[in-house]
Amino acid sequence: MTDTRPIQVDIAIVGGGLVGSSLACALAPLAERQGWQVAIIEAMPLSRSGERSYQPSFDERSSAIALGSRLHFERIGIWEAMAEHASPIRHIHISERGRLGSTHMHAQDVHAEALGYVIPNAWMGQALMARLDTLPLQRFCPAQVISAEPLPEGYRLALDSGQMIDARLMVLADGGRSPIKSLLGISDQVHDYHEHALIANVEISRPHQGIAYERFDSAGPMALLPLEGQRMGLVWTRAPDELAALLVMSDREFLAALQGTFGERVGRFRKVGSRHHYPLSKRQACEQIRPHLAILGNAAHSLHPVAGQGFNLALRGVMDLCAALENQALRGEPLGSMAALSDFEHRRSQDRLQVAEGSHLLVSLFGIDNMPLSHLRSLGLATLDKVGPLRRALMRRAMGVVR
Repeated sequence: MTDTRPIQVDIAIVGGGLVGSSLACALAPLAERQGWQVAIIEAMPLSRSGERSYQPSFDERSSAIALGSRLHFERIGIWEAMAEHASPIRHIHISERGRLGSTHMHAQDVHAEALGYVIPNAWMGQALMARLDTLPLQRFCPAQVISAEPLPEGYRLALDSGQMIDARLMVLADGGRSPIKSLLGISDQVHDYHEHALIANVEISRPHQGIAYERFDSAGPMALLPLEGQRMGLVWTRAPDELAALLVMSDREFLAALQGTFGERVGRFRKVGSRHHYPLSKRQACEQIRPHLAILGNAAHSLHPVAGQGFNLALRGVMDLCAALENQALRGEPLGSMAALSDFEHRRSQDRLQVAEGSHLLVSLFGIDNMPLSHLRSLGLATLDKVGPLRRALMRRAMGVVR
């Protein structure tokens, strides 16, 4: 006779991507001390660390992580593995097309080895999986949550496998289109930018020297991030009609268009990989917490990629949730109580607001094609370049070491 009783866990993490896996790793010491059972539920198969060797691909997508995120990964014991394929950002060059004003930021100005790092997502995932393999986690994958029923002291999750899980705390980290949020009636506040981000890796004719570029024009910003070798990750924001034209170009035509827009600061663009794109919006869940429920990552918020802060913001959410749960345990409160989750949301709200609105302001400010305003922007970039204390303060903020 099949046992249909629910599996009892303390914390169920729905979503085993970069955010959910980071949370599982970060929770491990606290869970061990408290004797908590942690489960991770992921719709896609989670590879075991020894199943395949890592083969870097020209086309794989990467993420920019700030220095503060590196420090978080060091605390949970996986930075040494991640660093193997991490490309340091030692300098940042910010400019506006057709204007003389620009700002240059250097890691040495704040006595740091790097301002941040660019890491292939596949490698980050493999480093996290290797760490998860050492932890006493319950894994349910591939598995999908088809219902989430609130209980007096938690949630009952029904999986498509027929299994039931009772959890005292459910954490949603299942992406920007979280189906569980919809099941629970949690809506999003959305600002549609009516733009797409075109993502591709490009090969350049000379070493990038660890420089990341942010270039603005009225049609949308462009970022180039240093990768291993003479490669850079391109994030190019364009309106739908302009995007459509870029997608149907041959590689040669595309590289010529890119060269014409960016110029020759990195030499010649010699090769482009697969081009991908996604629509841009500023999105925030109207509820970030409920009793016995917390929402993280893109399920909680998504930003315009202009400042490269999306994953860094999510990782700070991971660490703040761990801190709130540790404080809750010290106070002897039930796991998932609103007191602890309100503490978590208090920590997150100001950071989330500042980063989301700061990114939105940049997009809005540089998206206005107005001659007087263009001159003011150019003057502002030039002034920032000259005023060391202000520039260093902004750098530390962007590095995630000042909150």
